[in-house]
Amino acid sequence: MRAPLSPLAFVRRSVDLYRDRVAVVDGPTRFTYAEFGDRCGRLAAAVRGLGVEAGDRVAVLSPNTHRALETYTAVPLAGCALVPLNTRLREGDYEYILRHSGARLLLVDPAFASAARFLAGRLPGLQVIELGESSEALLREASPAAGEALWSRAGQVDEEAPITLNYTSGTTAHPKGVVLTHRNTALNVMNVVVHGRLRLEDVYLHTLPMFHVNGWGAVWAVTAVGARHVCLPKVDPPEVFRRIDQEGVTVAFSAPTVLVMLLADPSAQGWKPRQPLRWYVGGAPPPAALIARAEDELGIEVVHVYGLTETGPWLTVCEWRREWDGLPLGERAARKARQGVGQILCGEVAVVRDDLQPVARDGREVGEIVVRGPTVMAGYYNDPEATAQAFAGGWFHTGDLAVVHPDGSLQIVDRKKDIIISGGENVSSVEVEGVLFQHPAVMEAAVVGVPDPKWGEVPKAYVVLRPGAAATEEELIAFCRQHLAHFKTPKAVEFVPELPKTATGKIQKFLLRAGRPAAEV
Repeated sequence: MRAPLSPLAFVRRSVDLYRDRVAVVDGPTRFTYAEFGDRCGRLAAAVRGLGVEAGDRVAVLSPNTHRALETYTAVPLAGCALVPLNTRLREGDYEYILRHSGARLLLVDPAFASAARFLAGRLPGLQVIELGESSEALLREASPAAGEALWSRAGQVDEEAPITLNYTSGTTAHPKGVVLTHRNTALNVMNVVVHGRLRLEDVYLHTLPMFHVNGWGAVWAVTAVGARHVCLPKVDPPEVFRRIDQEGVTVAFSAPTVLVMLLADPSAQGWKPRQPLRWYVGGAPPPAALIARAEDELGIEVVHVYGLTETGPWLTVCEWRREWDGLPLGERAARKARQGVGQILCGEVAVVRDDLQPVARDGREVGEIVVRGPTVMAGYYNDPEATAQAFAGGWFHTGDLAVVHPDGSLQIVDRKKDIIISGGENVSSVEVEGVLFQHPAVMEAAVVGVPDPKWGEVPKAYVVLRPGAAATEEELIAFCRQHLAHFKTPKAVEFVPELPKTATGKIQKFLLRAGRPAAEV
């Protein structure tokens, strides 16, 4: 009676049960679940008709559109592994990933036509299909019966087979391909359903790129409960507010930087959602002051989640307790800024010393977050050395440093590589950034260590001011000194128009440490 675990089973269930409900909204385009299932089946048949075989890799390069969403079901349904490509990489990065993954087919949005031509010229064995007129022609040629035949065999999938290869950002070396299996992703989907509190009536706005670990699993989790996808190709604050109002959006995922963008936009003035709106943030530790502003000014519920590509990705959630409801806004936000507790299907999450023994639950002793559980990746594709290093001692090592509070909740203090050691003292860049965010003129801040002849290194802050606001270096340093120990206070502040970020909103601190506060695009 054992049945394989796969997101395909969740999709098949919703297509069967919710056939007449709207599944996907993409601008004026709307598809019911019956239409969505049919399109995915015919696209899967079309992929196989191109000579792509079960076990092959198929890449997709696209913003958040309905056609991109369909690939996350259609490619696995064809028996292949999907390789979602970050839309902000260089052409050379795409070439490396496609070569490394051995992708046979690239499905590409027309917006990336020039990259597609470059890649077709560099990789003669790669088939390239445009997600538009070309893919629609393939759908018309593929019979519904061919798609139905693939759906009928979806329950026989190997749950340990790769469903996606998600490539890491590769900020210091070549990106690594994270192998996520059908089983990994199915269990992550259930974590998202449970801790995202997803239900049939929800309307989900794709503010998070789908390519970012499969939209954290939302590409399948929203479908699993029969809820509605609202596609958003680009995060444009006025358009975000318009879509929320027009479609009755009830839930969204994003990096903290998206909340920063929304709060800074003039269209946020006086705006409140017409229905309760849950906003899940992760990918970078959100400052407590940002959470407080978002809840107070936008009237949304902010929920903090944490994880990595290698963990499926969802790993922990800041699980709220009713007894905290009466706390002042600032204290509530400080609680919500914690990474929280392990999710129900993540296995074991711990904060450990170098000898892999757990740290004290005192909110002070710092260790590394490690995990072992069923949502953790199968390994890095064709990289046994990196895989062995990541799983040293029988745990996956996240590289994030954290403390554990008496109630069992985790709170990150920094990445191992971002901790600042000044005069022998450890300085958490996350802590300093959290103080800077409390200043009324600061919209964004990032803190890194810079060389110092006396102390080895000292903190330096890069700051983006709010529109129309003003502040001086001396003012911000004095403000930090009021809230931090002297050695933690930035010794310099540089004002910049924007911070360099990845496409998923993570600040590229390696650029700041190199003295290059401009994004590498």
